[in-house]
Amino acid sequence: MADTVLITGGCGFIGTNFVRRMLERYDYNIINLDKLTYAGNLENLADCGNNDRYTFVRGDVASVDDLEKVFAKPIDIIVNFAAESHVDRSIIDPDSFIRTNINGTFNLLEMARRKNTRRFIQISTDEVYGSLGSTGAFHEDTPLSPNSPYSASKTSADLLATAYFKTFGMPVIITRCSNNYGPYQFPEKLIPLIITNALADKELPVYGDGLNVRDWIHVKDHCAAIDLVMHKGETGNIYNIGASNEKANIEIVKLVLAILGKPESLIRYVTDRPGHDRRYAIDSGKITGQLGYKPSVDFAEGMRETVEWYVDNREWWERIKTGAYLEYYEKMYGSR
Repeated sequence: MADTVLITGGCGFIGTNFVRRMLERYDYNIINLDKLTYAGNLENLADCGNNDRYTFVRGDVASVDDLEKVFAKPIDIIVNFAAESHVDRSIIDPDSFIRTNINGTFNLLEMARRKNTRRFIQISTDEVYGSLGSTGAFHEDTPLSPNSPYSASKTSADLLATAYFKTFGMPVIITRCSNNYGPYQFPEKLIPLIITNALADKELPVYGDGLNVRDWIHVKDHCAAIDLVMHKGETGNIYNIGASNEKANIEIVKLVLAILGKPESLIRYVTDRPGHDRRYAIDSGKITGQLGYKPSVDFAEGMRETVEWYVDNREWWERIKTGAYLEYYEKMYGSR
């Protein structure tokens, strides 16, 4: 019998791409548990609905009752993408980040422990390490130093996962990845926000001087790395995932404008957000050396393809920006 993989937050950006990878490459039975918050779009996986190996469950990792229903049948592997993940929102509404990222992870860990789940992959972020200076990179043993409610909540979740491994012998592995880009990303994040605003000839807001640096990886390469960790990673370990593509935010903005043939006069510098980390950079030497991981998407080509995806899927992001897709959720699940 094929293993059952529970993917939480599978209607979000990275979760969507990972669900697709699992269905395309393996014969696993996939359960996608998603609360369908503003960033979880059921339409992302609408074409998977007829696959008899795929089951969608609307539910909340912070609800023990919802998890009890999902775990009524054996779950072999958990990949936990479920998270509130936008720094700006965490400054405005930290409560939801504590509930989902900390309480939700705890509930999943406890349920997995009780049900003897064979493997638990905790999807984290490089933001738990804090901010770097002009040199160096994050290693797995870099001290944790979060600077926002979002990164603090993810740090807490990581520490819970580590504690469950050390205390209970839970088969936990943590992955920490750099900034992702690619198809299906919610338009509040930098790259899709810039693309969709530019397509609509709207101003492009850039925080501060635009020189905050991030290490960018295509979502397909991130999902390939999680796939490797899920099948070959050593329990109790942490694996950093990156692609060595450090770019200042203003570089990204100007690149998108160049691809679209839009003027740089659309750029508008705005007051920097509180606690804005200056630079992130990932050292992926561990996952590369131990598991043979190697990113395959060239950054320039990946960016061109990403821009083209948003151009070709204008209806998808316009519905999100207008809130029309929320009506679809209500129609499909409002009475359930």
